[in-house]
Amino acid sequence: MVRRRAEHNECEIFSLEEVSLHQQDIERIEHIDRWCRDLRILYLQNNLIPRIENLGRLKKLEYLNLALNNIEVIENLEGCESLQKLDLTVNFVGRLSSVQSLKHNIHLAELFLVGNPCTEFEGYRQFVVASLPQLKWLDGTDISRSERIRASQGLEEVKRQVWEQEKEYLKRRAREKEEMQRKAAGDEKGNEERSKGCDGRRYSDDSNTAPVLEENKENQEVEENVMSPDLDDEQQEREFWNTPCSFTPESRLEAHRHLEEKRRAKEKEKEKKPKAPRTLITADGRVLNVNEPKLDFCLTEDEENNAIVLDLAVYRHMDTSLIDVDVQPTYARVNVKGKIFQMVLPAEVKPDSSTAQRSQTTGHLVLTMPRAEGEIKVTKTVQRPSGVRQTQRSSSSEDKKSKANVPERLEVDPSKHSAIDLASIVPRQSSKAGPLEASRMNPPATSGHSSFSEGFVDDPDVPPLI
Repeated sequence: MVRRRAEHNECEIFSLEEVSLHQQDIERIEHIDRWCRDLRILYLQNNLIPRIENLGRLKKLEYLNLALNNIEVIENLEGCESLQKLDLTVNFVGRLSSVQSLKHNIHLAELFLVGNPCTEFEGYRQFVVASLPQLKWLDGTDISRSERIRASQGLEEVKRQVWEQEKEYLKRRAREKEEMQRKAAGDEKGNEERSKGCDGRRYSDDSNTAPVLEENKENQEVEENVMSPDLDDEQQEREFWNTPCSFTPESRLEAHRHLEEKRRAKEKEKEKKPKAPRTLITADGRVLNVNEPKLDFCLTEDEENNAIVLDLAVYRHMDTSLIDVDVQPTYARVNVKGKIFQMVLPAEVKPDSSTAQRSQTTGHLVLTMPRAEGEIKVTKTVQRPSGVRQTQRSSSSEDKKSKANVPERLEVDPSKHSAIDLASIVPRQSSKAGPLEASRMNPPATSGHSSFSEGFVDDPDVPPLI
């Protein structure tokens, strides 16, 4: 436990100067005076510690917080030579005379005893101020010079009153312990009786009861067996919290144990009903997008390097050993401390050439996945029924239906081509006849409407313009 709390010191406990062990259900102080000799600040509040012990070797300890515990006597702090502040708020310190054991802590300047039974004694503040001349603050209030003088003047009378009140308190505590022991013995007997007759049925005298049908009896027994456990648990819970009791270390420990039993019962119920595993890939092979750790991410495509880049905002202070990366051709999966992050990729990638890098400043995980060259795209082919025969006499509507499954291609009609074809300006002739003879043998056909002028004469001896 101490090593887990030493993460800020690279898990080294021997050089620790501050450690927080609050709310850990600690029932005894041990080992810490041998493991952490250089400790300066120690937090032990809100535990179940009944006694101050095993702290005498902490010579450098300056602040000790023991609030919300079950401490009844101030003791075993003489060896803490550097102690400056002691917090014992809401404990069960009833022996006010035990405060005098702090005289040896010459550097003690602050003391908190709020919420303890000794604060209700007459002359409490005067006794503490007079017993500890090195104190500067008591329960958060400054101790003035005049208050210290007045406390020292009537110290003998205050000591006598304090001792008498202590005797009465100790007698009352002895009675409370006896009552708690009797109650604990009665609870054990009740549990034994319940274990003997735990069939959930009610027993009565047959001579005083009216005859009832057998079917009704069976139905009542079944209903009682089903309903009685829930009702008993609820009734016991209400009785436990509504029954008045004195505020003592035993009652506080009993409440803690009751809550611990409830917590364990809930954990057992959760163990009986395990969570269904999350579906990452469906039965038909479709990969799902999953973000269990609820991390921010950014998926981009790097056109220059022909790669896909996934930027995952992993927690900055998380250790890299808790991250597992798995890149597949169609998806990427990252396991972050047992939680799955899965992303479907827009294109096929090369898993072997992919890289995973983590930023030392932001902690982000960057996956660089190059695209796969020559991707194979699967196309579904439609099988034609074998019973259908296509003939040349099929109608145009049937041709259209058969061509519906074939992808259409847009083609341009060459006759409607608007661009000028320079190669077809002069018609090609046979290689035997020359260009002049060919033009003479096949003169161009004249149409009814001539584009020449009226005085134009076509002389056949003149060669045509090429």
